[in-house]
Amino acid sequence: MQKIGHFIDGKHVEGTSGRFADVYNPATGEIQAQVALASQAEMDAAIANAAAAQRGWAATNPQRRARVMMKFVDLLNRDMDKLAEALSREHGKTLPDAKGDVIRGLEVAEFCIGAPHHLKGEFSEGAGPGIDMYSMRQPLGVVAGITPFNFPAMIPMWKFCPAIACGNSFILKPSERDPSVPIMLAELMIEAGLPAGVLNVVNGDKSAVDAICDAETIQAVGFVGSTPIAQYVYSRSTANGKRAQCFGGAKNHMIIMPDADLDQAADALVGAGYGAAGERCMAVSVAVPVGETTANALIEKLAPKVEALKIGPYTAGNDVDFGPLVTKEALGRVRGLVDQGVKEGASLVVDGRDFSMQGYEDGFFMGGCLFDNVTRDMDIYKTEIFGPVLSVVRAETYEEALDLPLSHEYGNGTAIFTRDGDTARDFASRINIGMVGINVPIPVPLAYHTFGGWKKSGFGDLNQHGPDGFKFYTRTKTVTSRWPSGLKDGAEFVIPTM
Repeated sequence: MQKIGHFIDGKHVEGTSGRFADVYNPATGEIQAQVALASQAEMDAAIANAAAAQRGWAATNPQRRARVMMKFVDLLNRDMDKLAEALSREHGKTLPDAKGDVIRGLEVAEFCIGAPHHLKGEFSEGAGPGIDMYSMRQPLGVVAGITPFNFPAMIPMWKFCPAIACGNSFILKPSERDPSVPIMLAELMIEAGLPAGVLNVVNGDKSAVDAICDAETIQAVGFVGSTPIAQYVYSRSTANGKRAQCFGGAKNHMIIMPDADLDQAADALVGAGYGAAGERCMAVSVAVPVGETTANALIEKLAPKVEALKIGPYTAGNDVDFGPLVTKEALGRVRGLVDQGVKEGASLVVDGRDFSMQGYEDGFFMGGCLFDNVTRDMDIYKTEIFGPVLSVVRAETYEEALDLPLSHEYGNGTAIFTRDGDTARDFASRINIGMVGINVPIPVPLAYHTFGGWKKSGFGDLNQHGPDGFKFYTRTKTVTSRWPSGLKDGAEFVIPTM
């Protein structure tokens, strides 16, 4: 049985706690490895190592730090297939989707090559008599990231790339469900020229999370996961004086107006709703057609597309649309929510609960499910299902449709499909959601913009990547400078007004 340890001080380290978690192959249901769960002593050692390495890294000029990122991007491209295969083997998503996972992280690394520009301060000459003022952005020190199972390449890179480019050292606590790729990324950073100890990967469970939240040396924490845990990490970290950006659950609505291209909308819903088996925080899980005619026509187009979805193991390559869920527990939870939706009176148009694949009967597979006539009081509407389930909530008017995402507790992403510019503009202006798509089903911003949800989807003042990433991982120092030549003697007791 393969044992997966930690990556500390630029090398692999075996776990010493004696505690392990099983890592499954979701397609077969078999245990393929065990990952070590760090003790407090192991976490303390990693943090001390990161603190020692950070001082020299912070003194490295930003252009040289950017060159490490540049080389890292080259290595990601070189090892793309290797990374995707390892990712798919532990997560279950298809190889093309796994490559997309890596690429969206790579794009943030590319953005971080511009660190010398993003870290520039401001300068004001002659702010007063003989006085100049300037500001500079300096690293925080040791920072940490706690990342989820559903994007084991992308989200770690969203965290550690800007942090490291800013001159911090980083402690990464990835999901114990698919731990191999984060360690592979750390290996590539060392190969790219990153000094040992600047990036450390420590596997663990709740005790490791608590250690990160409580460690006095760690100055900032980034988290992505469920809303209850996001709130927990945010509260515990900020109570200990840390910066925190914590992103939680989602319930992403897509409104379909009567003038929309329904073929385009149906294709968008199927891809955004069922890709990666729905295990995406930006998955569209609620379709809101406006008007009975629109709703009936949409269901007529959706049902055969959902029934025709190709499901299978990642080894099938491009021949499958999505793979299994990540664990048996995740599969049971999603099936249970579908059962609950039926009990509550929603119409299960397509039922994928009993999907089974010959030769993979023990895998965590589930077919696509499509609900119609879902109402806002049902659990399947209120809860983030995180599975291949799409709910159709019918609305009579645009205002009724708009009120659904406006009133929902989550505010991660949303979309509208329409040919009318006035409607689209009104929607984008009024909606209280962090990321909005107009005829775009998964509005994930590119690396040079920022990613983050509102309401109970996000906790903290600054978002992930883009300019916010550099702001989050640095603090601003402002210097007021005057040299003594020509100054008159004597104390001044009035506040300077220049």
